[in-house]
Amino acid sequence: MPYTTKKARVTLWIIQGVLAALFLFAGGFKLATPLAVLARLSPLPAPFFKFIGVCEVAGALGLILPGVLRIRTDLTALAALGLVIIMIGAVVTTVVYQGAAGAVVPFVVGVLAAIVARGRWQPRRFTVAQAPHQALAKAA
Repeated sequence: MPYTTKKARVTLWIIQGVLAALFLFAGGFKLATPLAVLARLSPLPAPFFKFIGVCEVAGALGLILPGVLRIRTDLTALAALGLVIIMIGAVVTTVVYQGAAGAVVPFVVGVLAAIVARGRWQPRRFTVAQAPHQALAKAA
């Protein structure tokens, strides 16, 4: 159930804006950095980092654009959930390669993304127009 008070909506927008800026920067950096440099920065494959960069930029846009354009606002929760998954991977990777102390930042970012996902989640209510198979079942 989405948060409905004005204070909650404003708080979610602030968190979304901060996360969008963070992921645009991080994803943009990964996309702009040459593969050879990315290969030296991490033991993980450089093309994988390019893929993560695309996902981060897409997630950042997904946090902001649906609400601003008021088109498919339900996609904001899915974008946030995708970023949570990326942050879970970042926490695990950081713990394995750098130790637990370095994993604090991706953990906090992941928690913030989870708050947005929960706050923007809108359960779908199907109508006859959206689910014609249900109308056929009721008619029989």
